[in-house]
Amino acid sequence: MMPTMTERDTRTIVLLRGINVGGHRLAMSTLRSVLEATGCTEVVTYIQSGNAVVTPPSPAPSNLAATLSAAISSAAGYGVPVVLRTRAELAAVVDANPYPGTDGKHLHVVFFADEPPAGPFAALDLPAFLPEACTLAGRDLYLYLPKGMGRAALPTALEKAGRRTGAPVVGTARNWNTALKLLDLAGG
Repeated sequence: MMPTMTERDTRTIVLLRGINVGGHRLAMSTLRSVLEATGCTEVVTYIQSGNAVVTPPSPAPSNLAATLSAAISSAAGYGVPVVLRTRAELAAVVDANPYPGTDGKHLHVVFFADEPPAGPFAALDLPAFLPEACTLAGRDLYLYLPKGMGRAALPTALEKAGRRTGAPVVGTARNWNTALKLLDLAGG
């Protein structure tokens, strides 16, 4: 059943970092149960890498991401950072794609919890990574990686530069196909 317009406006995309990689396992049925236990409704999960679309409880906690992270971390037995985007925010990310026409496997978005500092980007000679490229737009980093994430040098260089230039910012990457599917699931 598709959400109504009012429900659609409140749909929230829940992006978990570090799920089902490196030995950190969490069944999506468990994730759905945990999200429902926090008061979220119309919970839908997508693939096994920690993606969900929910209607938050009403009234939503003042820090929904922290509330969800605590509940999920408790169920998982390890820390699970959570990044949120509303349906409207994710639609804006899709609309602002600086690499239109790029294959969905070669375009990624890193969704940050907070706007990252410019330091890591200024510290790198980005043209040296061509044809790989990146564009930071607020809390979202678009990565064009024509050889794929697994063979790309730019994401590793950005992560290292971030560690050298200041406190790390919580973020989690999704390929473009996943971002589009999550928007679709949110009613977008």
